[in-house]
Amino acid sequence: MSDPSEQLATLRALVDSATQSLLGDTIGVPEEDWRAPSRLPNWTRGHVVSHLARQADALSNLVSWARTGERTDMYASAEVREADIEAGSARSGLELQVDLDTSAERLEEGFASLDEADSWQSEVELRDGQRVAARLLPLARLSEVVLHHVDLGIGFGVDDIDAETAEWLLEWTSYRLGARAEIPRLDLTADSGFHTVIGSVGEVRTVRGPAPLLLGWLTGRSAPDAVQGADGLVLPGL
Repeated sequence: MSDPSEQLATLRALVDSATQSLLGDTIGVPEEDWRAPSRLPNWTRGHVVSHLARQADALSNLVSWARTGERTDMYASAEVREADIEAGSARSGLELQVDLDTSAERLEEGFASLDEADSWQSEVELRDGQRVAARLLPLARLSEVVLHHVDLGIGFGVDDIDAETAEWLLEWTSYRLGARAEIPRLDLTADSGFHTVIGSVGEVRTVRGPAPLLLGWLTGRSAPDAVQGADGLVLPGL
């Protein structure tokens, strides 16, 4: 697919589908399980969902920046970000669900405002300082929703990521990791045909596998032995 408008429509549809899948699965989480550990170190399931809601609002800040031209950072500071996640993590399951749903709705409304303002090409800055066009913000959100759905540990695993979504997220993760100086040189090929080369350190290492498992390895959610050629390599997290 080469038409940017069609790509954007596809991504926004994937974000909506992934969000509905996440909301559908979290409905079945018993109240006491929200305080149980997630698959992320030192975070409960409540922390993960609190983070997802605040990340939606953070992307809404970038949408505002893209639309108005006035700089609005994702978060006021790293300390405020952490405090907001922590404060939200102890809420009831219903409160977490409502926050997750309404923050996602606000973000989608923001995306619609970029349609009206024709501002998708405006440049904004992610939390780590990387500058991107606003048209990549739905892809950034898709990554968060899908990967943190896995992190919740409620029955959705890396293997459950559909091939189309996995390829989009491989492209996004490769783009994000490729901007970091410490990443080893990797020739990445998915069974579905996706291919890219990233990194700058050392000899080229060729790594192959199904797109979801390759994505899982790149993001630290699958072991190196889930793909061919990783040879025990564990990559630094984003």
